[in-house]
Amino acid sequence: MRIGLGLGWVGEPVDTLLAVVQAADRLGIDSAWSLEEYGPDAVTVLGYLAARTERIKLGTGIMQIPARTPAMTAMTALSLDVLSGGRFQLGLGLSVPWLVEGWHGVPYGKPLQRTREYVAILRSAMAGKKVEHAGEHYQVPFLGPGSSGAKLMRTLITPVREHIPIYLAAIGPRNVALTGEIADGWLPGLYAPEHEAVLTAPLDAGLRKAGRDPADVDIALIMQAARRDTVEEARDFLRPLFAAYLGPKGPRMGNPYFDVACQMGYEAAAHTVREHYTARRRAEAVAAVPDAFIDQVALVGPLDAIVDRIAAWRESRVGILVPVTQDLELLEAAMEAAG
Repeated sequence: MRIGLGLGWVGEPVDTLLAVVQAADRLGIDSAWSLEEYGPDAVTVLGYLAARTERIKLGTGIMQIPARTPAMTAMTALSLDVLSGGRFQLGLGLSVPWLVEGWHGVPYGKPLQRTREYVAILRSAMAGKKVEHAGEHYQVPFLGPGSSGAKLMRTLITPVREHIPIYLAAIGPRNVALTGEIADGWLPGLYAPEHEAVLTAPLDAGLRKAGRDPADVDIALIMQAARRDTVEEARDFLRPLFAAYLGPKGPRMGNPYFDVACQMGYEAAAHTVREHYTARRRAEAVAAVPDAFIDQVALVGPLDAIVDRIAAWRESRVGILVPVTQDLELLEAAMEAAG
C-alpha cells in the first residue's frame, strides 16, 4: 500500500503547503491530491506544484464533471501531464446536486450516463485522437440546429504518454459499479476495512460486467486525519464534519454518505444524526456520530494509535491511503507502517 497526501488547501498563503509537498516529495510519498468544492479549483495549485516538485504524482480529488466540458478537462489534463513530466492523475466526480445546481447553475441530470459519455470522450481526446461522440449528453462535434458544420478535431498538444489514469469518485452503488467498468481507479467517499466486502461489491459487479480483474482498478482513499494527544480529542475534532456528511436531506436530494453509513451497519445512528441535523439541532447531531464510525473511516489519536490503525488498512484492497494532513511526521510514520 502506498501513502499519498491530501492537500486540503482552501486558498491560504501557499508557502506552508509548498514546504509540506516538497518534503513529501523527498520522503517518497506516492502522490498529492488537490480538493475542489466551491473555493479553490483542483487544477491551479497542481500546476504550481508541478514546477516545484520532482517525482511525486499529482492528482485531482476531484475535478467536477458538471463544471467543465469533456474537451476542457482533456486540455487541462494534457497540460498538467506535460508540465509535470507525466505525473498527473485525473480524479473526476459528479459532486452533489446542491453544489452543481447552486454554484455552477447547471442541472445535475442523469449522472451515470453523463459520466460514461464523459470518460469515453476523454479517452479519445487525451490519446490525441480525433474526437467523435454522439450521445445523450454530449455531441462532439456539435451538428445540431444552428451548427456551423464543425469537423472532427484533435488536440494540438502532443501527449506525454498514451494513457493518463482516470480515477472516478463514486459513492452510490450504481456509480461504483460504473467505476469498475470504465475507470483506472476509484475514489470512495467513505471506506473501512471492516466493511470492505459490502463496500466493494458494486465495484466487483462492474469489473465482472466488463471482464476486468480487481487489479485493474486502483482504490485511492482520501480520508480525514486528526492527530491529537488522545483519541477522544481527535474524534471530537472530526465529529462535526461527519455530522455534516450524514445529516443533510432534502426532498429531491439523496445523501450517499448516509446510505454508505447504513451499509456499514450504522443505520440507527445515521438516522439519529439526520433527525437532529434536519431539525437544526446541530450540537445533538454532532454528539450522535458514533465513536466506532469515526475510528473506522478516519485516522485519529496520537501517532502510535494512527500507526496501529494503518496496519488494518495495509491488509485491505486500498492501493493508496491519502490522509488530509500537513503533518510530515504522520506521513513518514504512515509510510513505514504501510510497508
